[in-house]
Amino acid sequence: MVLQAPRQALTAGFVFCGGHSRRMGHDKALLPFGATDLLGHAVERLRAAGAGRVALLCGAEPRHAHRGWPLVPDAVADAGPAGGLLAALRTLAAGERALVLAVDVPHVPAPLLHALATLDADAVVPEGAAGPEPLVACYDAACAGPLAECLARGEARMTAFWPAVRVVCPGPAWLESFGDPARMFANWNQPADLGRG
Repeated sequence: MVLQAPRQALTAGFVFCGGHSRRMGHDKALLPFGATDLLGHAVERLRAAGAGRVALLCGAEPRHAHRGWPLVPDAVADAGPAGGLLAALRTLAAGERALVLAVDVPHVPAPLLHALATLDADAVVPEGAAGPEPLVACYDAACAGPLAECLARGEARMTAFWPAVRVVCPGPAWLESFGDPARMFANWNQPADLGRG
């Protein structure tokens, strides 16, 4: 795959933190991590990656309002992350891109996030050994219309709108310059995962 030339990035950062954490048993966004928790760590990395502002994709209902960051409720109910992504895209100012990060992948490095935002495509989604990682990605506003159309048809897969936009998926060879792809995309879903990596 040939990656397009980098471009200047004007990004807004969004943390996916609206899940129910059923396998963890309690809200994993609040799990301790270093001097903060997973939620604070995600916000810090988005800021370090150059996001001009950061908001929380909080799910259907407002959550974590006490932390002081703007909340963005899902645009479509019961659509999972796709509903959150559509809501994020609808908040973008002219020229902004949405740099998104799942709260439960604590080892995704800020330099990788920054690099994703510089690649020229409507959607830039890294692809590790397990496949594409659409919750660690960068999206243009051009994705909003096709994504909304998919959700209106009941198609809530994060990849459902891809045929209608320009997608770049940097693979393992590109990712390795930022660290071990297997480690960086390891997520914390259940108690056994705590501290993994």
